Amino acid sequence: MSGKTSEDALFERTVEPKLDVHERPKLLQGLLLSSQHLFAMFGATVLVPFLTGLPVSAALIASGFGTLIYILVTKGQIPAYLGSSFAFILPITIALGANSLGEVLTALFFSGVLYVLIGFIIKLAGTDWIMKMLPPIVVGPVIMVIGLGLAPVAVDMAMYTDSGNQEGYSITYITVALITLVITILASIFLKGVLGLIPILIGIVGGYITALIFGIVDLGIIRDTGWFVLPDLYVPFVDYTPAMNIGLFIVMLPIVFVTISEHIGHQVVINKIVGRNFFKKPGLHRSLLGDGLATMFSSTIGGPPTTTYGENIGVLAITRIFSIWVIGGAAVLAIILGFVGKFTAVVQSIPSPVMGGVSILLFGIIAASGLRMLIDARTDLDNKRNLVIASVILVIGIGKAHLDFTIGNIPFNLEGMALAALAGILLNLILPNKEMD
Repeated sequence: MSGKTSEDALFERTVEPKLDVHERPKLLQGLLLSSQHLFAMFGATVLVPFLTGLPVSAALIASGFGTLIYILVTKGQIPAYLGSSFAFILPITIALGANSLGEVLTALFFSGVLYVLIGFIIKLAGTDWIMKMLPPIVVGPVIMVIGLGLAPVAVDMAMYTDSGNQEGYSITYITVALITLVITILASIFLKGVLGLIPILIGIVGGYITALIFGIVDLGIIRDTGWFVLPDLYVPFVDYTPAMNIGLFIVMLPIVFVTISEHIGHQVVINKIVGRNFFKKPGLHRSLLGDGLATMFSSTIGGPPTTTYGENIGVLAITRIFSIWVIGGAAVLAIILGFVGKFTAVVQSIPSPVMGGVSILLFGIIAASGLRMLIDARTDLDNKRNLVIASVILVIGIGKAHLDFTIGNIPFNLEGMALAALAGILLNLILPNKEMD
């Protein structure tokens, strides 16, 4: 008798690692392996602050320190990298346009607090309750709303010289965006191995070169910036004053349930790749706690919320390098880049049509991943209950429905994705779990 349970068999390793979780590579080898993870997360991580207006260096440093916090909290047992979360792009962009920086960052901080609280609840009550609250029929359409809700942002960046006001329609911008999009598509389809995991980065580089040829890159910011400078971080009570805005809390906090579902899905994949049950040891509660603390740290310095990155999970699968030392090395490299002024200046000089071209594919992939979740879960859309839930989520979210009301003197505004997520959760809990006549 081997003593293995069916649960153990589920997480049984199918391939032998080249470096296991706690094995430490040699210095030069480790530097190269960590660089792969850095490139894998880079394109998506810097795109979030670029779109929201938050500092790029803050996002990089938050990504690095957040990953180190995660490694510490999970006792160095889960090889996962944390980068900027796409789920918060639209809410942050809208919130910064109508609220103070302190109110927005405080709301993001409490998004991390909610992560931590849910981690403690899971520690005490297990995971069944959150799985019932967030089945694929709720999470899939909400993820589709995230991608489709961002679609106008990508198209505007690709078409207008002033994308925020839809002014200055430009054929040059459209041409650069289309060339960038084509490069990104070709990279994602035809490149294999580690290069196949960084089509976003390749698309940005190719688009940047194209923009240079078309003469729409402002190189002045690069010339005027030193090599090593203090990173652009927001310091509490110096650059902003934390402030409570209950209305913003209602907008931001429901998104946490979507990112938690994404987090759990990533953990399932990591379990299968590495061949260990990380839900049991160190526990899903520790993984969520690490992600929550990373988001709390990120918000204090002006960075976006963090989340585990599928791109880096892909690197694990291809290289079979599971070493936590390699992940930690990538985190340290990200922190160092935050202090390289020339680097952040280059990112800031990227023209909007380059990011627009990349985003057309990236946001579409986000939407398609929500559809894939429904397919993978074999969700029956002939079931009227499922059809009702998905339909309501999609129309409320993509239609940007909003609910404005006041309790006492406190204004509340629930809109778009947050309202769609809440509607989906409530419908899933209220509607009978059987075929509706």
